[in-house]
Amino acid sequence: MVAIGEEAPDFTLPDQNRNPWKLSDHRGKKIALVFFPFAFTSVCEGEMCALRDDIPRFEEENAMVVAISCDSVPALKAWSEQKNFEFPILSDRWPLGEVSKLYGAFDEKVGAAKRLTVIIDADGRVAEKVESPNLLTPRDIADYHKTLQEL
Repeated sequence: MVAIGEEAPDFTLPDQNRNPWKLSDHRGKKIALVFFPFAFTSVCEGEMCALRDDIPRFEEENAMVVAISCDSVPALKAWSEQKNFEFPILSDRWPLGEVSKLYGAFDEKVGAAKRLTVIIDADGRVAEKVESPNLLTPRDIADYHKTLQEL
């Protein structure tokens, strides 16, 4: 599990359009790496819709939102089209949760990502982690912006 101040582990995962998305390709930009458990569920949908609606603020902060779940690419594609998500939503499906595990965001009991956000600075280092106390409690986006503004 990566700690605050450490270099964020590099990875490549497919996005909802089956395009490979590699973390190190985005150096120079701050990233909110948003792990979430399941597409098509109420709490996850609420969080992702709030992020979608707040994209202009992330852009003002020279930051991007990247979401990750262990759902399949087809499920993420259908969900992103249904909800008009234009930010990358990555599938950590196979091997199951491999990237989520690197970041300490995999729940072995549930077999899915925890509700954890990792804020990565422009140099590729972990600046902050925001974790929900449980799967039913959404995170507060204001916590992301507080860290991003300090970077």
